Amino acid sequence: MAPAPSPSAHLRSAVVVAADRTPFSRTGRAYARASSQDLLTAALDGLAARTGLAGERLGTVVAGAVLRHSRDLNITREAVLSSALAPTTPTTDLAMACATGLEAAVIVSNAIRVGQVESGIAGGADSASDAPLAVGDDLRRTALAVRGARSAPARVRALARLRPSALRVEAPRNAEPRTGLSMGEHAALTAAAWGVSRQAQDALAARSHHALARAWDDGFFDDLVTGYLGLHRDDVLRPSTSVEALAALGPVFGDTMTAGNSTPLTDGAAVVLLASEEWAAQRSLRPLARVVDAESAAVDFVTGTDGLLTAPVYAMPRLLDRIGWTLQDADVLEVHEAFASTVLATLAAWESEQFCAERLGRPALGAVDRSRLNPLGSSLATGHPFAATGGRVLATAAKQLHQIAAQREQQHGPGAPKPRALLSVCAAGGQGVVMALEAL
Repeated sequence: MAPAPSPSAHLRSAVVVAADRTPFSRTGRAYARASSQDLLTAALDGLAARTGLAGERLGTVVAGAVLRHSRDLNITREAVLSSALAPTTPTTDLAMACATGLEAAVIVSNAIRVGQVESGIAGGADSASDAPLAVGDDLRRTALAVRGARSAPARVRALARLRPSALRVEAPRNAEPRTGLSMGEHAALTAAAWGVSRQAQDALAARSHHALARAWDDGFFDDLVTGYLGLHRDDVLRPSTSVEALAALGPVFGDTMTAGNSTPLTDGAAVVLLASEEWAAQRSLRPLARVVDAESAAVDFVTGTDGLLTAPVYAMPRLLDRIGWTLQDADVLEVHEAFASTVLATLAAWESEQFCAERLGRPALGAVDRSRLNPLGSSLATGHPFAATGGRVLATAAKQLHQIAAQREQQHGPGAPKPRALLSVCAAGGQGVVMALEAL
């Protein structure tokens, strides 16, 4: 039986028009004194300069940050007010952990497709270098009591109740509140459950670095990245790394996960301009790809048997069934490399007849051509500023489709099949977002 038409088939198109990001930097390096707002503003300004949007009011900007100070309550609005965009551009702050940037693109594209807005920017930023520090409850309560005291003696009495043990600060913890385990510890459990080998993880990590280095050398990112604070290329990238060098590293999570096959803490920002085709044409902006559809999912990693970062395993088949695609239809498959083991476990789940029958209630999605998997590298090589990753993945996939489409048209004429892409981003909290793109 043929699949039912996707509801999105009756909507107008939302297209990816352009994108910009800062180079990503390992925490404590180039952006050691930059805030998430600084980084997001820089990416917005780069996009405005690249597309001639300075002073223009857009329909919306949806973005966010995972690591936030109290001052970052309205970070997207503050970034827009600091940028070259018109201050009359409305904004929405969003938080969905590592999937923030891609979910922001889902929200903007849906608003465009139903005719609510003609254009919008989606993205995110994070600075682990500028991560907020928290104080304990005792110190917090004392500080509030001192602030509320109406006399000097009352302030002294409040301070006198403070014990030395309360004078400590707490750095943000990369741990799940429900389990107390870090993301890496959760990923190690999934890697062990799926039997993901150390050798396969190191091979994927080395491939990611080599592919990203080639993409930078080929100029792929020239119109996607704007230098910031003296940095002009992702500094997490290690072009000369090798499987042998990675094999020498000791494990940091479980028995197989190392600093080399896991993403480091990273600073950066990424934004993507989406619009209706008419809006883009009016400004002589040539779109890169159209958003076909998207799906989100969540898993019970607390009391269930699913891994923390496995939600895309469930989201992808629902998306494919709705739009009538198969996994093999993707000319580009971008799977966020939170850890090499996460990518490999996700692919193993999609290939497993038993898992797909028992957990998804369907035949296996099947194997994918590994040359189509993250062809230009991914988070292991670029780094992973949490809220920025979705924008980076979307921009990279859209431009690849644009290039593949141009090559096919040159070889086969205007009737050549349109290339397709599938995107997958896992996130803390047991959530994930996937998206389908198609060249125009």
